[in-house]
Formats: sequence, C-alpha cells, structure tokens
Amino acid sequence: MDNEAIVKAKENMEKSIKVYQRNLASIRAGVANAGLLEGVRVEYYGVPTPLTQMSSITIPEPRVLLVTPYDVNSLDNIEHAILASNLGLTPANDGKVIRLVIPQLTGERRQEIAKQVGKEAEEAKISIRNIRRDAMNSLKKQQKDDEITEDEQRNLEKQVQKVTDDATKKIDQLADTKRKEITQGN
Repeated sequence: MDNEAIVKAKENMEKSIKVYQRNLASIRAGVANAGLLEGVRVEYYGVPTPLTQMSSITIPEPRVLLVTPYDVNSLDNIEHAILASNLGLTPANDGKVIRLVIPQLTGERRQEIAKQVGKEAEEAKISIRNIRRDAMNSLKKQQKDDEITEDEQRNLEKQVQKVTDDATKKIDQLADTKRKEITQGN
C-alpha cells in the first residue's frame, strides 16, 4: 500500500513537470510551434479569450504559423494581441488569416534561449525539491504520531527519494531535448 505522502508527492511532481513542459513549449526555438501562442489572450467582445479557443493554428511550413480565426471580425483584435504578447513576431494579416513567420535565430540568441531553458529547469527542480521536503516532513510527523514505525519511515523516505530522482531526471531530459532543438535549429 502506498503511503498518502508519497502519492501526493508523486502527483505534485507530475504537475510540476507538466508546468515545465508548458513553459518549454512557449520558448521560441526558430521553428513553428503552436505552443508559442498558448498564452496569447485576445480581447473578444470585452472578454480576454485564449487565442487557441477562437482560431485554428496550423503549421503550413516549418517556420510559419497560420492563424485562422473562427470569426473573421476578430482578425484585428488577434493581430493586436499577438503584437502585444512580446513574442517578437510580426503578424501578416491578409484579411482572412494571419501568418506568423518565425525568424531564424542567431548563434547569440540561441545561447540566451538555452540559458533560459536551464533557468526554467532549475525552477522546476526547486519545485520538485520543495515537494520532496513536504513529503519527508509528512513522513516524520506520521512516525512521531505513531502512524508508522521508524523502519517504515526509512523505507518510505527512500521511495520519496526515488520519485524525486525520477522527476528530476525527467526535467533534465526535457531540458536537454529543448536545448538540442534550439542549438541545432533549422
């Protein structure tokens, strides 16, 4: 039977990994990726609406995103939202769709982005270590309250450490994959 502290730690670590994956998706690597537009909110009838809910986003070419709004009347609002999003992309509006050309990255810019990936990875690992600390404290409290024995506590702490190591390894793998994508570029 898995201890509640371990189950909770595992769930929270998986959430941290998912957040990191979302953060990585929004980092521009010189190739078209619909994840770049995840955080863009468009003023639509007075309500900030996620761009992904009001348009289809396709990738017709490796470095082009094509935004096709479901409501053509929202085209100008979408264009303004993309410009305001600080993605560094200039929308080309032809009256029906918006094209976003992803510029090639310079070597210097690739290095900056690779550092950002590392920084994001470190933040994700800190989050995982905090979850580990909370789980360990919970196990100590359970032992102190005589809910588990000292031997059980030691075994459970080893399990928490294994879950932590696995989560950290997953973060490192994601970071390495993203760094390769950035430095090799297209």
